Amino acid sequence: MSKTKKLSLKQQKFADEYIITGNIEQSALKAGYSKSYARAQSHKLLANVGIKSYIDNRLAEIESEKIADQKEILEFLTNVLRGEAEGTELVGMGKGAQSPEQLPPTVADKTKAAELLGKRYAMWTEKVDQTNTNIEINVGEWDDD
Repeated sequence: MSKTKKLSLKQQKFADEYIITGNIEQSALKAGYSKSYARAQSHKLLANVGIKSYIDNRLAEIESEKIADQKEILEFLTNVLRGEAEGTELVGMGKGAQSPEQLPPTVADKTKAAELLGKRYAMWTEKVDQTNTNIEINVGEWDDD
């Protein structure tokens, strides 16, 4: 297993700025590199294996933090089902005015959460009627000789 070279504070700051801006020169300047280096040599920073690896790892972490995993989804559905989650709804105040209020889930919300959880755990199966009323069987003639 190869060890990744630890980045200097300046290199890490460059990488973090580059993740935010996508601009090599600007990121090098913000990280503390000289203007002449940033203008002419900053592309070398992205060629550095340690910096590139750091950027790739951070981007993967950021992306995975944005996406809910199975556990988070199941916990959310359970919170809705139990009435623990709240959502913002516009509530009429009369004369066309509305006010945003935090409200618990409706019965329809809870039912949908229960349905989704039930599907996840295969608690029921769809019932299919397979009654055939028109079955035709052709039996060939047998010769008993």
